Amino acid sequence: MEIDFNEYQLRCELHGHEDDVRGICVCGNDGIATSSRDRTVRFWSLDSSDKRKFACSKILLGHSSFVGPLVWISPNQEFPQGGIVSGGMDTLVLVWDLKTVEKVHTLQGHKLQVTGIALDDNGDIISSSVDCTLRRWRNGQSLETWEAHKAPIQAVIKLPSGDGEIVTGNAHISYLTCFRYYSSLRLWAVSGEVLMEMVGHTAIVYSVDSHSSGLIVSGSEDRFAKIWKDGVCVQSIEHPGCVWDAKFLENGDIVTACSDGTVRIWTTHQDTVADQLELDLYTSQLSQYKASRKRVGGLKLEELPGLDSLKIPGLLSMVLFSKIGEVVDGPEESSRPFHDGAQYDYVFDVDIGDGMPIRKLPYNRSEFMVVNDNLLTNKANCKMSPDNPYDVADKWLLKESLPLSFREQIVQFILQNTGQKDITFDASFRDPYTGYISAKPTFKHIPKKGMLVFEAAQFDGILKKINEFNNALLSDQILDAFSSCSSSSNKNLHLSYSTLILNYTVLLIELKDQEGQSQVLSAALEIVENENVEGDSKFRALVGIGSLMLEGLVKKIALDFDVLNFAKSAKGSKEAKIAEVGSDIELLTKQS
Repeated sequence: MEIDFNEYQLRCELHGHEDDVRGICVCGNDGIATSSRDRTVRFWSLDSSDKRKFACSKILLGHSSFVGPLVWISPNQEFPQGGIVSGGMDTLVLVWDLKTVEKVHTLQGHKLQVTGIALDDNGDIISSSVDCTLRRWRNGQSLETWEAHKAPIQAVIKLPSGDGEIVTGNAHISYLTCFRYYSSLRLWAVSGEVLMEMVGHTAIVYSVDSHSSGLIVSGSEDRFAKIWKDGVCVQSIEHPGCVWDAKFLENGDIVTACSDGTVRIWTTHQDTVADQLELDLYTSQLSQYKASRKRVGGLKLEELPGLDSLKIPGLLSMVLFSKIGEVVDGPEESSRPFHDGAQYDYVFDVDIGDGMPIRKLPYNRSEFMVVNDNLLTNKANCKMSPDNPYDVADKWLLKESLPLSFREQIVQFILQNTGQKDITFDASFRDPYTGYISAKPTFKHIPKKGMLVFEAAQFDGILKKINEFNNALLSDQILDAFSSCSSSSNKNLHLSYSTLILNYTVLLIELKDQEGQSQVLSAALEIVENENVEGDSKFRALVGIGSLMLEGLVKKIALDFDVLNFAKSAKGSKEAKIAEVGSDIELLTKQS
């Protein structure tokens, strides 16, 4: 079916932002506001010398971290030239008067990043946040707060019904928006029926907008802004970076915000198309960008005999990380790739030969610091932390349903292939690609996730003996019966006992059994205190102690048992992993 459509061409580029442009707000007929990771909001007006172009006429400075959502306040008595409402990673909602370029109100109340802003029919400001709340503001004051979702709220919009209805959306429900948190768009009826699905993007869709002409535009991590008509993609506009936002102007032109720090306007009107020199320059820019994208050695596993073979003890160490395959580049000018909406230093392609799509193993090695809760990068003389490779390994194995026993090999692969040797982690860890401020420090060995299992054993005989044992003892006597293992001189018995304690730790944390946790904590402390217990056994007991403390139910009991001294003693161990878990526990004792 032939669709009547005029292709968009570049109209102009707006230069001025020093980092990713994250948000766009159309301000009447002749104005555009943009927000950026550079912490600024910029207002662009039609260039008086060339009506094809826009020039930056105002810069709004006030946010202490990157700025996201924007809303336009139409000219009124309070704002004769209009106003802007902006929300940022700094948790603030700021109201600006465009005539004076001053902040009129600083709205404080959200605990985490502000993700969406809307105005209702009364002029009240509605804001959404990662803290799972909505807030209503009037005249600089918070009127009410709603805990609207159990998950972070990603957006808030006002329905064009005239009834002042507000709609919110989070990452778990897609029907409130026109796009999914993957790579397709969906159009929904109010009844909840899917009217249309538009497939074409190859990465996450970040933005979508519609025009009265029936056109839809979407922006994606795949570096394309796509224009849709009647459910069909009629044009794909390539960018030299991730397209964070895309909006229609009233005349049908499209504004795009790109991770290369540039705002671009696209038009179908021939009288406003850029000069041929500018068009050629943009084509050259795209070519240079694609040529500069790094393709350095990474991970490719074509020789693996299949997923089942990974369960064979020792096989992983022989083949899983025997060769570095490809590190793929993402849609960021600085060549730091994106994966699932986050930006990393490395994204390894992993093909384990099971017929499934290539898996992605992302890792961030960049150093970051936090000053007054604001994220900065690559600064000297600061306390910094990269991603925790142990956390990365755990999450990746669980996500891909691979054996957790491969954790150490994955960690060593990450360290070797990202050029790291000695890594330390502290309580000031911050997520370097989303800006999320973690409520807890990142630890190297705790909490323990998943139980330790025997890869091979005479299971029938073991099960028979366990049943006999269970029938002979009450459940609360089982650990007491095993307690003599700690004083035994048998090293294998020590290791088995410490493994049992660690597995009980995982189970009782899941059950939130405080009494059981107390009993296991006491047993683990006895193991650590025993000078005859060797490294692996002591390490497992320490991981159990740390995991129980992190859970919180028995932390006070652990402190009463003077666990800090145990931690300091472990830190002095010549065995690296024991010293590391000792540091983890010491850090836990300092948390409130």
